[in-house]
Amino acid sequence: MLAAFTFNTAESLPIGLLEVISGSLRVSPSAVGLLITGYGVAVAVASLPLAQVTRAVPRRHVLTGLLAALVVSSAAAALAGSYWPLLGARLLTALAQALFWAVSGPVAVGLFPPGVRGRVIGALSVAGSLALVLGVPAGTWLGRHGDWRAPVAALAALGLVSLVPIAVLLPTSRPEEAPAAHGSAPDTRRFVTVLAAGTLSATGAFAGYTYIVAFLGDVSGFSPGAVSALLVVFGVACLAGVTVTGALLDRFPHSALTTAVAVQAVGMLGLYAAGSRPVAAVVFLVLTGGALGPVFMAAQNAMLHCAPGRTDIALAANSGFYNAGIASGAALGGLVLPSAGARGAFLAGGLLTAGACAVLLGNGRTRQPI
Repeated sequence: MLAAFTFNTAESLPIGLLEVISGSLRVSPSAVGLLITGYGVAVAVASLPLAQVTRAVPRRHVLTGLLAALVVSSAAAALAGSYWPLLGARLLTALAQALFWAVSGPVAVGLFPPGVRGRVIGALSVAGSLALVLGVPAGTWLGRHGDWRAPVAALAALGLVSLVPIAVLLPTSRPEEAPAAHGSAPDTRRFVTVLAAGTLSATGAFAGYTYIVAFLGDVSGFSPGAVSALLVVFGVACLAGVTVTGALLDRFPHSALTTAVAVQAVGMLGLYAAGSRPVAAVVFLVLTGGALGPVFMAAQNAMLHCAPGRTDIALAANSGFYNAGIASGAALGGLVLPSAGARGAFLAGGLLTAGACAVLLGNGRTRQPI
């Protein structure tokens, strides 16, 4: 859970420090946005190949190596004196995260009975969502009141704290013999549907979320201090969403994903339509935040059910496609921003998310229940 928190904080931290890093390294905000886009591209490209290469390696050794890479890359990023070394360090962190979400889920749920796997995935997702509640807001505050390198260095320390117990205490076994190595109800059609919907929803979410600071300031008219507080509100909503959804995943594994995607669409389209009014902006921001974490969590849980082969390969595919969506969304938002502003980015994101909901509903009419 600590490792999940640290990886997710590392992934999203530049969003809160975009202007600070831009000024410090004397590069454009778009170049700093590439720290998010490049990260997502690296995860998208590397997830499946890394999962295939390491499929026979005991999971304890894999997780230990991934956390060691997180520690080294975070320390290198904190020491970076210019843009390109920082980008290189970020890409190394991304490679580690590319495999982390493929491996950590099956390892964690394999330690518990099948009937509570949804709650285990929920616990991991709660930890990951705390990155939005604590990690990114705290890192943003620390970076804006000091040096942006301080929160990046803190990630290296957190990675080291999580590395030691995993290296020492996690059981070692052959990956193919693990209790959650294969899907409980293989379904290729469902597998493809979840991949498509997850990719569309991630693209939509990050087309807007990457530029949420600009939206809240320029469109909604909030002060910089209020924007920082609203980032915390967004994170709390995300945490509440994954907590509630995690408790229901084992009972409603399919409707949980569809509901989360639908709520995300309502939140983003609501921000586009009414985001200039502060009260409405807060309401729709909460809806968007409350859905963002549950979408990925419910998709991960679906993979444990419908994976047509090994669950780690299915989860790697899900993570890769989801991060391809993150990269595409950040890039799409950057393209829309000059002509339509942050408001237009949320319109594009909301429409893509509505498309993801349509994909899930269309599959639900023809599929048989598990």
